[in-house]
Amino acid sequence: NTNSVGIGYTSALKWIYQQNKTSLANVGDLGLPIVAETWDGYLNNFREFPIKEEHVFEALNNAKQSSSYVEEGNVGGGTGMINFGYKAGTGTSSRIVVGLNYTVGVLLQANFGRKHQLIIAGVPVGQELLDIETNASSVPDKDAGSIIVILATDAPLLPHQLKRMATRVSLGIGKLGGIGADSSGDIFLAFSTANITNKSSTTKVAEFLSNDLINPLFDAAIQCVEEAIINSLIAAETM
Repeated sequence: NTNSVGIGYTSALKWIYQQNKTSLANVGDLGLPIVAETWDGYLNNFREFPIKEEHVFEALNNAKQSSSYVEEGNVGGGTGMINFGYKAGTGTSSRIVVGLNYTVGVLLQANFGRKHQLIIAGVPVGQELLDIETNASSVPDKDAGSIIVILATDAPLLPHQLKRMATRVSLGIGKLGGIGADSSGDIFLAFSTANITNKSSTTKVAEFLSNDLINPLFDAAIQCVEEAIINSLIAAETM
């Protein structure tokens, strides 16, 4: 949550150093962690600062050792999330791009929107459910919220192409009725696992996908975001 960004960053950095027993002279090669948050103040007493270093270590160790299955719903930072007025949390989805044989995957934390805005498969589901009471008595009645989306692919993409992929995240959110409301904290990060280079090499060679072939990846990214948000709603349980 918002108040745990500091402990999350420091603990992640300690974990990186513990996993890579390197000299201080080479410590810069390890890079720096990125820590983001979504606000869970309606369901979590964040004033107690419950997140400790051991929780961050546990999460990172589990992620490193996990199989292909990714838990969804009330997991990790997604535990206190509310989306479209319903309990939500962490969601994931992936697609194999037909013809290119590349994979696009999304992991997200959804925490935005009001009930009446929810659209699934083009159906205004939220409008139909307006008269049905939710169990959460303290659901915020406002448009603002937040969402963090991490998009990964094994397609060889250059930085500007990854930025184009990240901008397609908004289209997936929009298909579900999200509007990117004022004060909403929307964070999208895209990366590629391709083009791993030898650090000792004095010259670098990188392959990249032709722009003429990138549209199917855009489509996959949009589908993944849409499905991952729905999964975060379905997998989450009332707290």
